[in-house]
Amino acid sequence: MRHCSVQVRGLLIREELDRYNALIDVGHYLESQDRRDLSYIVQKEIDRLILPAIERLKEKGIPVAVGHDARQAVQRAEGAEAPDVLAAKVVDEAHDL
Repeated sequence: MRHCSVQVRGLLIREELDRYNALIDVGHYLESQDRRDLSYIVQKEIDRLILPAIERLKEKGIPVAVGHDARQAVQRAEGAEAPDVLAAKVVDEAHDL
């Protein structure tokens, strides 16, 4: 499971933070059970959950690193591609940076 930055977590409201922590726990459990197909879905939900905090961070004028921009991750994830195809694309994009 990918964690968001401390700066983003600091801007989550209490309900969002509680949900974030619960989803991270569920995702880690699923990974430990080799259910990467389901942990992938949980990760997409985490990416959506932190979008409002990322927007709050941008409103404060704090730059958000490309690697931590959940909006891009959600857009890639919504492409309905298999997790291994998505992972390959992420690696390719990282090499392009």
